[in-house]
Amino acid sequence: MQSITATALLQKINAKEDLQLIDVREPEEHEEFNIGGELIPLGGIAQQVEKIATDKPVIIYCRKGIRSQIAIQRLQEKFPFTNLVNLIGGTEAWKKTFTPD
Repeated sequence: MQSITATALLQKINAKEDLQLIDVREPEEHEEFNIGGELIPLGGIAQQVEKIATDKPVIIYCRKGIRSQIAIQRLQEKFPFTNLVNLIGGTEAWKKTFTPD
């Protein structure tokens, strides 16, 4: 499974690289804090597969990186994705890296 750190992801965002961010958390988690990803909760991701790009990197994230790993595994089992990337540590790693205490 491909993965990326929060620091490397921010570099890609700042460089305006063509990528898609998908948040697989629940709506209330997304409203509380998000890094700009499109909300597609884990439970319904296979039903919304048409929203997921196939022609560019798709970074999938959750709170700690577990649900995003599950989402990637489920998608790769059912569909021919080769462009899915897990954000290591999820939004918790993002906050720890970029949000001062």
